[in-house]
Amino acid sequence: MSFRFLCKSAIVRQFYLSLWLPVKMAAESSSNGDDEGKKRVQKKPLHKTDLYIDVSDRQWPIVYSQDYNIGFLGLEKLHPFDAGKWGKVYAFLKEDGMLRDDTIIAPREAGEKDLSVIHTKRYLDSLKWSVNVATITEVPPVAFLPNFIVQRKVLKPFRIQTGGTILAAKLAIERGWAINIGGGFHHCSGDRGGGFCAYADISLAIKFLFDRDPKTKKAMIVDLDAHQGNGHERDFMEDDRVYTMDVYNRHIYPHDGFAKRGINRKVELMSWTEDAEYLEKVKMNLELSLGEFVPDIIVYNAGTDILDGDPLGALSISPQGIIERDQIVFEAARSRKIPILMVTSGGYQKRTARIIADSILNLKTHELIGCPEAESFQNEMKSSSGTGAAASPSNPTARY
Repeated sequence: MSFRFLCKSAIVRQFYLSLWLPVKMAAESSSNGDDEGKKRVQKKPLHKTDLYIDVSDRQWPIVYSQDYNIGFLGLEKLHPFDAGKWGKVYAFLKEDGMLRDDTIIAPREAGEKDLSVIHTKRYLDSLKWSVNVATITEVPPVAFLPNFIVQRKVLKPFRIQTGGTILAAKLAIERGWAINIGGGFHHCSGDRGGGFCAYADISLAIKFLFDRDPKTKKAMIVDLDAHQGNGHERDFMEDDRVYTMDVYNRHIYPHDGFAKRGINRKVELMSWTEDAEYLEKVKMNLELSLGEFVPDIIVYNAGTDILDGDPLGALSISPQGIIERDQIVFEAARSRKIPILMVTSGGYQKRTARIIADSILNLKTHELIGCPEAESFQNEMKSSSGTGAAASPSNPTARY
């Protein structure tokens, strides 16, 4: 091959390259513009929601409704979950003098537009089939009920609790802390439910804040339920605004290997882990997590299925261990002035309601939560009625 031929070939290639490159660059520029345009088009305007209600200063940032509780012909007894747990927690807090009916906040039911912020239409439509709801709630007889009954008696309480979590997240930003006595459906993602979780309340609460509160740009999920929180992990797997710390029993449901990719700090426990090891791991890994990521809010999934004897959690944490765990999380958040939202999630023994109530009372005793206006109002009401505060036993463990 001659030198002249090589030169000629090089000149020809350079000529065609000079013609092709501008066309390619223009095409890529057009493509990028189209992509950006699509993103702008796909960004939906915010829908009007009724979930962000106005709240009086004399109301605790504690959210609860008697409609949280599930009950229909005894079918709720076919699942180990205590479907009346939430009402019992509230009753204990009233009995101990912390709350009154007029100092808590009743949420509204999340509607279809609210749920669609995270959930696909296909998933929401699937809940119109009772057999799908039976699979999600793990109560087979639900499959044979007319769907309008399932919507009213099973799914509506979940939707109200979901509305409660969304509202409580807003309150946490405004007040520094908030508790939803229900919620924590951490096995549900935008396109699938399971494990007694029909709506992705944690994901929805965070997405609502991202969309509606300009100050909330980053969120941390601290999931301390005994089970892996595969729902929110799937939802935020590719969203670097959300950091997830998950401490769970590696040997139990859901065994979702794909969702584990969405965990930033994974702590897998062996079955029958006890207090000392558990609390040390929670405290150490929470400190490490907050060293890596500084959120604008912490969403704390405070499942009590870690309790010794729980039929599904298979861990061995004492009632006092649960109370100490919750205190560790709130101390970490409050000392850093990071707003914190707590949801109650799993817990499958009758005594868990008393433990949750005592944990909330303990947070108040240690001044990690408080509402001076509500407490002042309640004291005025007690004085006018001539009744004093209910006394708590000196040994809370005796309650369980």
